[in-house]
Amino acid sequence: MRYRVRPECAELNEQLVREVFEELDAVRPGGFTYQSMVLADGVTFLHVVDGDTAGLGELPAFQRFAWTVGERCDDPPEQTTARVVGRFEGRTS
Repeated sequence: MRYRVRPECAELNEQLVREVFEELDAVRPGGFTYQSMVLADGVTFLHVVDGDTAGLGELPAFQRFAWTVGERCDDPPEQTTARVVGRFEGRTS
C-alpha cells in the first residue's frame, strides 16, 4: 500500500505506524511479514505485507491506524499486489 499524508500529519502517521510495530513485537502473530517505510519526502508511506494478514487487522493499534489514515492523506491509500522476483537478506542483525 502506498499513500501520501499531509505534511502536518506525517509525524502523527509515523507514530501510529510505530505503535503497530510495538504491538506486533508484543503479540508476535505468525503467518506474515510486514514492513513500513517512509520515502525521502517524509510524507509518502509504503507498507509491504507478505502472507495472511488476518492477525494484523485484529490488533487495536492497527485498527487505530487504519480507521483514521484517510483523514491524514493528501493521496488516499492505493493497494496493489506484487510478485517477488528475488530477495536477499544480507544483514546479520
